[in-house]
Amino acid sequence: MSIPFLDLKSINLRHQKEFHQALDEVLESGWLVLGKQTTLFENEFANYCGTKFAVGVANGLEALSLVLRAWDIGPGDEVIVPSNTYIATWLAVTHTGATPIPVEPRQLTFNINPELIEPAITSKTKAIIPVHLYGQVAEMDAINTIAKKYNLKVLEDGAQAQGAMYNNIRVGALGDAAGISLYPGKNLGALGDAGIITTSDPLLAEKLRSLRNYGSQIKYKNELIGFNSRLDELQSAFLRIKLNYLDADNTRRREISRMYQQGLSDSNLGLPHEINESHSVWHLYVVTHPQRDLLSERLKELGVGTLIHYPIAPHLQDAYASMNLKEGTFPIAEKMHRTVLSLPISPVMSNEEVHQVIDLTRKACSQIL
Repeated sequence: MSIPFLDLKSINLRHQKEFHQALDEVLESGWLVLGKQTTLFENEFANYCGTKFAVGVANGLEALSLVLRAWDIGPGDEVIVPSNTYIATWLAVTHTGATPIPVEPRQLTFNINPELIEPAITSKTKAIIPVHLYGQVAEMDAINTIAKKYNLKVLEDGAQAQGAMYNNIRVGALGDAAGISLYPGKNLGALGDAGIITTSDPLLAEKLRSLRNYGSQIKYKNELIGFNSRLDELQSAFLRIKLNYLDADNTRRREISRMYQQGLSDSNLGLPHEINESHSVWHLYVVTHPQRDLLSERLKELGVGTLIHYPIAPHLQDAYASMNLKEGTFPIAEKMHRTVLSLPISPVMSNEEVHQVIDLTRKACSQIL
């Protein structure tokens, strides 16, 4: 039996009947952009996260970028980002004209190390973007304390952590704002590209609503130089349905992660570590191995799908060659990008499939000296 890394077809077919009903409702309304469904989803998602406002946008990258722009962050400014993250976190900063300043992660959690943030702060620093990588929340108490000390904004990158909690507060309500991707493969994923911003700041929410819509809140009256970054009605309707199942899906992910932790505990893999304050939603189950590529190939031969999140650190991408951050500049992130491997995890996996992944992973590890 072959086990795919992620079976999106099965994940979404669970809701096929409800999706068809939602499609009919949107079609019958005749309203396809910035209508009833988007307003309802924004309100429901804000309520879920524990914030006062949510603003739907086209994707996760623009969710982050628009918040930075709304804060008037731009050329000459600096924004602290993790050295270990998907490149979108850095791109959001670069698109504003500001400079991303990388900070290394903790080796156990993969998330940004708060102890290294303060030394990276300069007179140009305007914000910190902690990424809740793989579904585990960054150490937000320490990060917020530093931000308050230096009067910095905190923008959560919640792309991989919909529903995760830190000290019983959900992602989206842990900083000044959060940019969240709703890409199909996320724990809460649309049937196309989508994103959302959460905040409890009424002025920020109002500005974001304008920025996402050509700088306009009243048709043909443009207050700002805005963008076209709108969450459409159909995706909003689908997301409203899937939001009802998010907690149950995350609970299943946690069950699978516990099975992995127990079944692989005496293997030669480096296993993920969850901090006490964090309630991870296990968007990814990421292990480490010094011969990651060989292990991935062996698992492929055995019928287990895996992915690498991510093979190249942002500072070593050609897109950031101009920053002249050579190999060795961020050794912790670089080692992670050489050794991480994501095993299958999703709410539609059966216990039989999980145990098969465990058995085949142990077999593959035993073949690699």
